[in-house]
Amino acid sequence: MHAFRSHTCADLDKSDVGQTVRLSGWVHRVRDHGGILFIDLRDHYGVTQVLADPDSPAFAAVEKVRSEWCIRIDGEVKARDTDLINPRLPTGEIEVYIRDIEVLGAAEELPLIVFGDQEYPEETRLRYRYLDLRREAMQRNMKLRSDVVASIRRRMWDSGFREFQTPIITASSPEGARDFLVPSRLHPGKFYALPQAPQQFKQLIMVSGFDKYFQIAPCFRDEDPRADRSPTDFYQLDMEMSFVTQQDVFDTLQPVLDGVFEEFGGGHKVDKHWPQIGYADAMRWYGSDKPDLRNPIKMQDVSEHFRGSGFAIFAKLLEQEGTEIRAIPAPGGGSRKFCDRMNAYAQKEGLPGMGYIFWREGENGVEPAGPLARNIGPERTEAIRRQLGLGKGDAAFFLGGKPAAFEAVAGRARNVIGEELDLTEKNRFAFCWVVDFPMYEKDEETGVVDFSHNPFSMPQGGLAALDGDPLQVLGFQYDLSCNGYEIVSGAIRNHKPEIMFKAFELAGYPPEEVTNRFGGMVNAFKYGAPPHGGCAAGIDRIVMLLADEANIREVIMFPMNQRAEDLMMGAPSQPTNEQMRELSLRVIDPKG
Repeated sequence: MHAFRSHTCADLDKSDVGQTVRLSGWVHRVRDHGGILFIDLRDHYGVTQVLADPDSPAFAAVEKVRSEWCIRIDGEVKARDTDLINPRLPTGEIEVYIRDIEVLGAAEELPLIVFGDQEYPEETRLRYRYLDLRREAMQRNMKLRSDVVASIRRRMWDSGFREFQTPIITASSPEGARDFLVPSRLHPGKFYALPQAPQQFKQLIMVSGFDKYFQIAPCFRDEDPRADRSPTDFYQLDMEMSFVTQQDVFDTLQPVLDGVFEEFGGGHKVDKHWPQIGYADAMRWYGSDKPDLRNPIKMQDVSEHFRGSGFAIFAKLLEQEGTEIRAIPAPGGGSRKFCDRMNAYAQKEGLPGMGYIFWREGENGVEPAGPLARNIGPERTEAIRRQLGLGKGDAAFFLGGKPAAFEAVAGRARNVIGEELDLTEKNRFAFCWVVDFPMYEKDEETGVVDFSHNPFSMPQGGLAALDGDPLQVLGFQYDLSCNGYEIVSGAIRNHKPEIMFKAFELAGYPPEEVTNRFGGMVNAFKYGAPPHGGCAAGIDRIVMLLADEANIREVIMFPMNQRAEDLMMGAPSQPTNEQMRELSLRVIDPKG
């Protein structure tokens, strides 16, 4: 017999009754029923009930074991009595009578309990992550993650892609976040960078003549943490293709992700139609470039109904250039209590509030209510109701000003309204491509123009498009949104040196800096670069959606905490003086 097990804790069933078996695993829980000791023995695969009575030669040893001890048992498989069968377990028809036991690893008092659904502070869970990972939900999430990655790989190979690995130590590159820098021992004063993405390398793979590339790639960005973003590293499905248009990329990726969500979506509906929405429209209709289309609410511009109206706040606002009034329809939200609650929400988000109108049954049919309705009069109110397609029992909320100042709050309010009024459809994965991103953005305080998205993207219209106002230039850039999360970002690449130099010049990078920072790619493009494009899909976010988790740390095996610390391994740590001397470095106290 094998030194540790003849079967896993998920293998045994009624056909094994009478066999002598060996199992190894962890003591999930111990129960004493009238002197008979029952142990739920757990391994990676499942749970088997084992037991010992005072007649068992191993009884005295079994009495000593405690939760999460790692043990090996030998015993005989027996059928459970009919009324004791556990239909929730694959092994629920049998139990194993213990003849021998060996303690493989005793456990001290546990800082967190593995059995059950007790809640623990995140700091405790991350400090003792190896215990946290033993819990059923975490085992399920990590198995799901592994299976999703395997499925993606198979689907990419089946689509004609080959997997290639790109360097982990490279040069710094402007990808929209801060780099993690690595000091060079052999070149004092110089630094490598951990790649924010394999961007330049995958483009060089296309220049090298490899037609379709993919990689499950680790990426490193020194970012502030969020619930849907790791502060240090993450994994993505990175892909690139030669001789393709934007639509070719869409048509290639959709079957891959569609298949993954069908396979692991737990029966949720997976939308087959993925609409393409322009960035400007996404912001106008949803207040977000990653809209949740499960929510049917679409915001609308209602400025004309308030221009010159009796509602002075909005009327005067519209006299200023670049302002508008936007409405958020709220079907079923037509009560003063709900309207007041949403107004308070806007105030909590830093706005003065949200004006509102709600419609109810009156003497003359559907009548508007609320201070705003009284200020603008019945004709304007009725025109708003008709434009928004609302009726009795419905409401509308209004925000005004320059869109950049209120769009984000309006988008969040739209989400809250959809949730509270039960308009957002559950058990569904709703996708959409957001396209036509602006290539550049201007800092309102400094007036400096910089890239707003991927700097290596091809501008729509090529070189000629870069001769006018940079803020009007659109790029062949695109994101894929699912249920309000960005899960894919990509672009058709700028593969012509003259366009690249001009594009970077508009963002304040002179030709010599472009050559210095991206010399490898610039030089490569001089030798017959093909048109190419691709994208990257966030593995962590995809698994988070499939696992129905709200926090990305629930699907990462060893995540950092909110302060980008690894409490388990003690990172970041203080280097030794010897290490610092080897690297020709010294630390300057930031406090002076």
